[in-house]
Amino acid sequence: MSFDLSARLAARRAENLYRQRPLLESPQGPEVVVDGQPLLAFCNNDYLGLANHPQVIEAWRAGASRWGVGGGASHLVIGHSGPHHALEEALAEFTGRPRALLFTTGYMANLGAVTALVGQGDTVLEDRLNHASLLDAGLLSGARFNRYLHNDAASLAKRLEKATGNTLVVTDGVFSMDGDIADLPALAREAKAKGAWLMVDDAHGFGPLGANGGGIVEHFGLSQEDVPVLVGTLGKAFGTAGAFVAGSEELIESLIQFARPYIYTTSQPPALACATLKSLELLRSEHWRREHLNTLIRQFRQGAEQIGLELMDSFTPIQPIMIGDAGRAVRLSQMLRERGLMVTAIRPPTVPAGSARLRVTLTAAHSEAQVQLLLNGLADCFQQLGPEPSHA
Repeated sequence: MSFDLSARLAARRAENLYRQRPLLESPQGPEVVVDGQPLLAFCNNDYLGLANHPQVIEAWRAGASRWGVGGGASHLVIGHSGPHHALEEALAEFTGRPRALLFTTGYMANLGAVTALVGQGDTVLEDRLNHASLLDAGLLSGARFNRYLHNDAASLAKRLEKATGNTLVVTDGVFSMDGDIADLPALAREAKAKGAWLMVDDAHGFGPLGANGGGIVEHFGLSQEDVPVLVGTLGKAFGTAGAFVAGSEELIESLIQFARPYIYTTSQPPALACATLKSLELLRSEHWRREHLNTLIRQFRQGAEQIGLELMDSFTPIQPIMIGDAGRAVRLSQMLRERGLMVTAIRPPTVPAGSARLRVTLTAAHSEAQVQLLLNGLADCFQQLGPEPSHA
């Protein structure tokens, strides 16, 4: 008896779903070198252009000189350093909540929060387009797990009627593959009416959304009472790494006591927290980054509509172009790459079957001229690709 891994790999290749890692040979930014080729990239989540910012790099350097490199232990043993504590306090203040708790990755923050809050006898209700980490967390929690129709408060209300025990409603703030945003006011209303808690993973909202970059909760003007559990990641608009959960004193203390992915892992490097403190300062003070990004989003959407591309309903930096067939999406991505443009094809199982797409992400580090180069490339490649063959 042995695992037949080669057959599984061959099947994935045959379905145009095989994944390969591009090798980045430069820092993140619009102009990169990938697999030895200089490219103009539209596929990273560095929305405010902070991942290679000189002040953030300098803060990391100074942090390493002062605090060393490794975290050394878990937060609960001796790994909770001064910079970690200062960053938690700054993130609490930024989100307008009593406390925040640092996690090493967004995946761990989601696993930690959901599994600490609900278990057997309880209920987790999730948007069916939620990020994989949220779905995995729901399944691992041992609670009764159900998915409501995408961004549909009426569908959520029906499932809330049947919920038992403590009930946690979980949604992405910005959906990472579609770029649309959760209808938080409606979801919060339904959750509150049934005494359920609402948890929002705003990984892609912090930075681009809200008057001060405070994400979807700031965008809608909601309170901690509306959204008791708020999750953010630091590897996207913040330009560094890690994640946090923000909420009440009781919530954060409960996570410290019961969230296994928090308790049983080494803390992030203290110098990383120093870098994130600097990026948080830039995110809050340099409003031009958000304004410029919004200008580019409008430019891209207008240009794409003129070409006749099928866009999704998104005003965020995530601008998917719907293709449908996975093979066509891969071909289009390759054609763009031959023109020096890097845009990733997203295929099942990341997105539903038949909804393969090119996922364009824009950042404050891009220029209007670079966005125009992308639009020119898309216009040429779509013309060459021709209409999709009918399956009659």
